[in-house]
Amino acid sequence: MKRMNYRNGMRPSFATAIMGILALAIAGTAGYAIGTSHPKTVVIRGVANTASNAVNAADFAIFWDAWKGIEGSYLRASDLKNRDLVYGATSGLVAALKDPYSVFMTPDDSKRFSEDLNGNFGGIGAEIGIKNDQLIIIAPLKNSPAEKSGLISGDKLLEINASSTAGITINDAVKMIRGPKGTAVNFTVGRAGKEKPLAIRVTRDTIAIPALEWKMEEGGIAHIQLFTFSENSAALMRTALYEAKTAGAKAIVLDMRNNPGGYLDAAIAMAGYFMNPGQTVVFEEFRNGRRDSFETEGSPIVENLPLVIVMNAGSASASEILAGALKDNRGVPIIGEKSFGKGTVQELTTLRDGSELKLTIAHWILPKGTQIDKNGIVPDVPVKLSDEDREKKRDPQLEKALELIRAKL
Repeated sequence: MKRMNYRNGMRPSFATAIMGILALAIAGTAGYAIGTSHPKTVVIRGVANTASNAVNAADFAIFWDAWKGIEGSYLRASDLKNRDLVYGATSGLVAALKDPYSVFMTPDDSKRFSEDLNGNFGGIGAEIGIKNDQLIIIAPLKNSPAEKSGLISGDKLLEINASSTAGITINDAVKMIRGPKGTAVNFTVGRAGKEKPLAIRVTRDTIAIPALEWKMEEGGIAHIQLFTFSENSAALMRTALYEAKTAGAKAIVLDMRNNPGGYLDAAIAMAGYFMNPGQTVVFEEFRNGRRDSFETEGSPIVENLPLVIVMNAGSASASEILAGALKDNRGVPIIGEKSFGKGTVQELTTLRDGSELKLTIAHWILPKGTQIDKNGIVPDVPVKLSDEDREKKRDPQLEKALELIRAKL
C-alpha cells in the first residue's frame, strides 16, 4: 500500500473540496468471529482476505448472512458485481466513523479527483464542507462564479439540482457540482437571517485561483489579501512584504477572509516572515498523545511592524494555523468573525486495487494549547459583515482593522 500524509492546512486539503480547477456502512466490524453466534458455515465465492486482527471482536457473520441473502434472493442479483458490493461495504465502514473528513474512494472516483481535466470540466469556485451534518459553503473563491452568483461563507446547501443534500458526503456533492464548463448548477440555499431558502444558479467555469493581492492604504498601511495557501503563495507573500517595506509600509493588515487553507509548508514559511526563528507555529497531536512541533525557520522580514489580522467564517485550516501562531507568539489582534474550525490531519492511503482511504489521524494544536478543530478562532474584536454591507460595497471589518492599526502608529 502506498501511504501519504496530507496534513490539512498544510498539504493539499482533501477534507473539504475546492470546486476550482478540478471542479472543485457497514458499522465498525472490528473482528472476524464467524461461528461464534452463528455456527453455520456460509460460503461466499469471489471474495478473499476476510481475516482481521482487530482487538474488539464483532460478529462478522452478520455481514456474510446479509451477503448470502442478497446473493440468494435479491431480484437483480445477476446484475451485481462482487467488487461493487465490497466497495459499498467499505464506503459504509468509513461512513460509520461519522467523520466528514474520512472518506473511501473507488479507483474511478480517485482517478476523477486527481485527473487533469484539460478544460473539459469546470466548477463553481467555492470550497464546501460539512458542519453539524450540513453541507455548507466554507468560502467562495475570489472572482469565482460562486462569488459572482451571490454565494457566501456559511450558506447551507440544502439542495443541488433539486436533490436533497441530507446525509450527503463531500465527495458525492463534488460529483453533483462539477460538470462541463458553461453548464449551470442550481442550489437551494439556507442563509442566516433569511426566513426562506434562496434559489441560486451558478454557471460552471474553469477556475483560476488567485493567491495574493496587496495595496497601500492611507497612512502607509499595507493591506495584504491572502486568498489561498498554494505552492507559490509563500514566495508571493515574501515578494509582497519586501515591496511593501520598500514602498514605506509602517504597518500591515493581513486579510485572510474566505481563505480555506492549502499547504502547511506555506503557512509555516509565512509565519517565519512575521516571527523570529525557532518559534512554534503549530503542534500535530496524535491519539496516543504524542505531539510533533512545527517551528519557524529562516530570517523574518517584518517581525517588528505592527500587524492586525482579519478573518471570517470562511477562514479555515492553514489560515487558522497562521493566525493562531501570530496571535499566540506576537499577540496580534484578530478582527472580524469566528473562523471555520478545521484542524485535523488526514492520511491518504492507496489500497491494493487503486482505491484510496483517507482517514483523520491527528489534531492541529496552536502554540498555547488551543485545539482548532470545531473550535475555530474567536476574534478579539468581533465585527459582522451584513447583507446590506455587501450590497452597498461597505467593509466594516477592514475599516475596523485599519482604525486599530492606525492607533498603533
